[in-house]
Amino acid sequence: MKKFDKNVILNFITMIGGVTVNFLLSFLMYKMGLPMYLDSIGTIATAAVCGMLPGILVAVITNLVCCIYNPLAIYYAILSVLMAIVTSIYTHRNYLKKKTRVAEYLLILALIAGGLGAGVQLLLIHHPQYAEVSHVSEYISTRYSINLYVCFFAVNIILNLIDKGLSAGIVFGVLRLVPQKNLDEIWDIGWQQRPLSAIDMKRMKIASKKNSAKLQKRVSSMLITAAITMSVIMSVISVQLFYSDVRERYIANATGAVKMAAKVIDPDRIDAYVIKGHELSDYIETENALYDIRANFEGVEYLYVIRMKKDGCQVVFDLATEEVEPYDNGDMIPFEEAFEPYLDDLFAGKEIEPVESDDISGWIITKYYPVKDADGNTVCYVAADVQIKYLSGYLKDYIIKTFLIFSGFFLLILAYGMWLSRYHLVYPINSMAAYTSDFMTENDNQTALEENVRRIKALDIHTGDEIENLYKALCKMTESTAEKMKDVRQQAKAINQMQSGLIITMADLVENRDSDTGYHILKTADYVKIILEGLQKKGYYSKKLTPKFISDVEMSAPLHDIGKINIPDAVLNKPGKLTDEEYEIMKTHTTAGKQIMEKAISTVKGESYLKEARNMAAYHHEKWDGSGYPEGLKGEVIPLSARIMAVADVFDALTARRVYKEPMPFEKAMDIIIKDSGTHFDPKCVEVFAESEKEVRRVLKKYQE
Repeated sequence: MKKFDKNVILNFITMIGGVTVNFLLSFLMYKMGLPMYLDSIGTIATAAVCGMLPGILVAVITNLVCCIYNPLAIYYAILSVLMAIVTSIYTHRNYLKKKTRVAEYLLILALIAGGLGAGVQLLLIHHPQYAEVSHVSEYISTRYSINLYVCFFAVNIILNLIDKGLSAGIVFGVLRLVPQKNLDEIWDIGWQQRPLSAIDMKRMKIASKKNSAKLQKRVSSMLITAAITMSVIMSVISVQLFYSDVRERYIANATGAVKMAAKVIDPDRIDAYVIKGHELSDYIETENALYDIRANFEGVEYLYVIRMKKDGCQVVFDLATEEVEPYDNGDMIPFEEAFEPYLDDLFAGKEIEPVESDDISGWIITKYYPVKDADGNTVCYVAADVQIKYLSGYLKDYIIKTFLIFSGFFLLILAYGMWLSRYHLVYPINSMAAYTSDFMTENDNQTALEENVRRIKALDIHTGDEIENLYKALCKMTESTAEKMKDVRQQAKAINQMQSGLIITMADLVENRDSDTGYHILKTADYVKIILEGLQKKGYYSKKLTPKFISDVEMSAPLHDIGKINIPDAVLNKPGKLTDEEYEIMKTHTTAGKQIMEKAISTVKGESYLKEARNMAAYHHEKWDGSGYPEGLKGEVIPLSARIMAVADVFDALTARRVYKEPMPFEKAMDIIIKDSGTHFDPKCVEVFAESEKEVRRVLKKYQE
């Protein structure tokens, strides 16, 4: 049997033992009627030995099992869960090695079990669970003139301080007999990798502090948010359904009450009842029958009989309640505002739907039912009122019980989610990140690289999911990287030398073929440098204009017309304006340049400076408004290096001498560049170029001379 499997079995045995001990001791105390519990020994032991999640699991299962003999036990699950959490924290962080921490720990347990427990008792049964506690609290309250509830809370906390102190003493006394190594192994069963040492954990925490959005916080926040959201939604829906169900049940009770009452009322005696009332024996008999009917229908607060008159309701019967004196027979009661829409139907003797009203009696639902004589005429109405305060009372108890039950399971689910994310996600990812960071930091030292590869492999991450796949890929990558680093260093020098020679060679090939361009590649290179410096000074495209990008563009600018190497001499060196067909041939120098540079890139492992050379060769004739060639790119979709070259290339074409034209004056050429800003050219490139007039004139003058 593997060590891991053995520890898992020990973990489960501990949890089963914890539930068993909790149940047996709790059952014994309950049957003896003692104000002690001893139902948390197993919870404390499991939380101390196995960790927070197993402790919470034992706490919840214990309270579920204890419902067999004590139906109220499930409502105390939240208290047991909180004690498991506190025990796990104090044990895992070694707080209990100090006496002050031990006292603090026991006090917290007493406040949870005693203080919160007393609150739960008052909410559930509205009085202490044990008569002995109630008697002691009353005695202290009477003798010392202290508030009864304060005494009850104090007595309960003191009793639980003794109870939890005894429980914790037994648990940690036994645990001292167990070797710490064995306890650590049981605690570590959640690892899906080689358990991290204290040094590793500390290093990971230091590294994670540099990152403001740590994965653990995000996962925890996500779980808490999801759990709370679902809790709120389910609670609201549950309360709404409960309220609706109870409301309908009470309305049904009210309907049943009025229908039954209508059967015991003699419709032919209504006039006599109104005039003489209690003077008549049958009136008293009928009233007593109405009292019996009201008592048999839950939620019916008021039951009365009225006769509709033009100036109000005339009382025939009105039953007394503990809080409200009844109206006398014959009394007139004004119509309430809520009944005004129904008066026509009531005067017509019709049955109406239940009516909700808010008057001096409170918020009530009233059900009216007609009492008809032998001819089918309505002579009066029996009315039953359901007072909403009773609904509210039921609803309040329901919410409290639902919250107490759900809170324990809520913390269990939350703890499981956090445990799962910690061991299956956070620790593996942080471990890989930390060791990969070391690998990247020490990539100049071959020995250190190989050592870091060994350490990464030693993590042994085995989550059995995508994280494990990522880990395996990381192992292969780092091992392959370490093997290739030496070759890369040897090749780097040769590649750097090749870069410079390649640029010079290819640029010379083009310029030597074109008899008309003069110093075109040199001038455009200088103009490109001027624009780059201007953009950088203005802060434009700051994310793109890195030192590496600037260097690459300056280095590869001479290659922007490399594609002209494929243009026939007859077209390239024609001493006049090109025909449409010839112009189409000339335009192919962009696509040819792109192909040449892509081939070069594949040859030299894709160095970034050649990528910018490709971009300039392919797209320096694209226009800002999308009307350029070869692809009709638009705006910032055109690579920045090509947008810069477009300005430099056109300006040099305007100011250079050709066999078919004279050079254009500086001012006119600059005006054309500015005019085409936003259509042909990137406005920002034109802006910095125009503002660098002095530098541009200097370049132009140098090559004219």
